[in-house]
Amino acid sequence: MMEPFDDTYFMKKAFQEAQQAYEKGEVPVGAVVVAQNRIIARAHNLTETLTDVTAHAEMQAVTAAANLLGSKYLNECTLYVTLEPCVMCAGALGWSQLGKLVYGASDQKRGFSKFAPKSLHPKTEVVSGVMADDCADLMTAFFQERR
Repeated sequence: MMEPFDDTYFMKKAFQEAQQAYEKGEVPVGAVVVAQNRIIARAHNLTETLTDVTAHAEMQAVTAAANLLGSKYLNECTLYVTLEPCVMCAGALGWSQLGKLVYGASDQKRGFSKFAPKSLHPKTEVVSGVMADDCADLMTAFFQERR
């Protein structure tokens, strides 16, 4: 029997955020921050909406979670994000001392694991590939529409 609150369950919630970004014409990346099996922050890319290159889903979610918790540290939280974080986002996750990172699709062009694999906090657990095909397919569809 599948546990009701597993990585796939929460990645589906992040995927819903990515779909919202897609509908707004934003690169379809979604994220949720979870603490004690409860979503405490939701976000999606807002770089076009805010005209801000730092408005990635992860950055928005981390800021919202830190504000809710009243702490800059997210060591007891898990971030679910549909695309492997970039170096900027991984750096922020490292500074937040994130407890666990779960991402869907790998990012061969800009993912942190290629350019800065040690940017996360040493204690951060990393799980990759959760709903990877769905996440990658949404990204592919987005960019095919724009070419």
